[in-house]
Amino acid sequence: MHQPLPNTNWNFPTNIQFGNGRVQGLPELCEQMKVKNPLLVTDEGLAQFDFIKNIQSSLNNASIYSAIKANPNGKNIEDGVQVYKQGGHDGIVAIGGGSALDAGKAIGLMVGQTRSMWDFEDVADNYLRVNAQAMAPVIAIPTTAGTGSEVGRASLIVDEQTHSKKIIFHPNMLPSQVILDPELTLDLPAHITSATGLDAFVHNLEAYLSPGFHPMADGIALQGMALIKEWLPLAYADGQHLVARGHMLCASTMGATAFQKGLGGVHALAHPLGAIFDKHHGLLNAILLPYVLQKNSPVIQHKMPALCAALGLASGYDDFFNWLMAFRKQLGTPNTLADIGLDTQRSAEIGPLALADPSSGGNPQVLTAQDYTDIFIAAVEGGLNK
Repeated sequence: MHQPLPNTNWNFPTNIQFGNGRVQGLPELCEQMKVKNPLLVTDEGLAQFDFIKNIQSSLNNASIYSAIKANPNGKNIEDGVQVYKQGGHDGIVAIGGGSALDAGKAIGLMVGQTRSMWDFEDVADNYLRVNAQAMAPVIAIPTTAGTGSEVGRASLIVDEQTHSKKIIFHPNMLPSQVILDPELTLDLPAHITSATGLDAFVHNLEAYLSPGFHPMADGIALQGMALIKEWLPLAYADGQHLVARGHMLCASTMGATAFQKGLGGVHALAHPLGAIFDKHHGLLNAILLPYVLQKNSPVIQHKMPALCAALGLASGYDDFFNWLMAFRKQLGTPNTLADIGLDTQRSAEIGPLALADPSSGGNPQVLTAQDYTDIFIAAVEGGLNK
């Protein structure tokens, strides 16, 4: 029998309240932040759940904005800003998966700006254009254990004009307060538990493999992957396993903390594929991971001993890769992009878009547009060199 995880508060990388039932303290948290009229930002599916309605009721029937796509786009943010202004709101409570959290943070950024949101894309020093004093305070409450957006300083938003995902960034987009309440993840279906959990694994792994010098991020990433190896299968098999759900929330938050070091080719491909085909980001990451790993394998051998030690595996690349393939299978991950309806007809577009994605800069080796196209085609057709 696993002992229940204790309720606790952390102050890294922001203020985090962790534990079962901690969402019940949300009204007091709003009061402490002097937020009297928050806008609840969530997605359309979650808006129908009783726990969202209970949260709304606890905040004096706060208004809800839920017109958010699975891959939120610019119009979703513009409409949310209008709702915020028309309702005279003074803060945001973003609750849901990565889409809702990203949308909530982006709305919080944009409510006081006069420039277009695309002027704040994470390029050079664009963030200096932001009127930081006019940003709305944000409380983030994840209901999935995957994106870690609750501790991120950016939002991924689809630009409908270019059909690309853009990273909108400002340091103050990091939510002021986070509630990690495992009870809110209990109703997550098994296939979403798998996809989001593997998304968190990819965040930790790509951060660890990114070539920059950042021992703190590496340590967090290694522990995050160890938690996922132990607890994701339990959360997948038994959705009511509160201890497993709690550890997965922690591992997700750890992944997003670690990837401030960088991401890599998996995300560089997943971002344009999500924008073009509107597929679940975590599922794309889970499918793409072994194909990108195989491409990177010549330059990541030296990272394997510490990684395998953290995961309790023998110390070679093949040991890790074989475990990963079995882990994905255990969690019901499709082997190819074709399994989720993608084909190679638009492959010529994918490579240049992946190369232009900011995540590409953190890949362990320099990849070309053709390299990314080749990886995409392999992931559609199932061409693994194993």
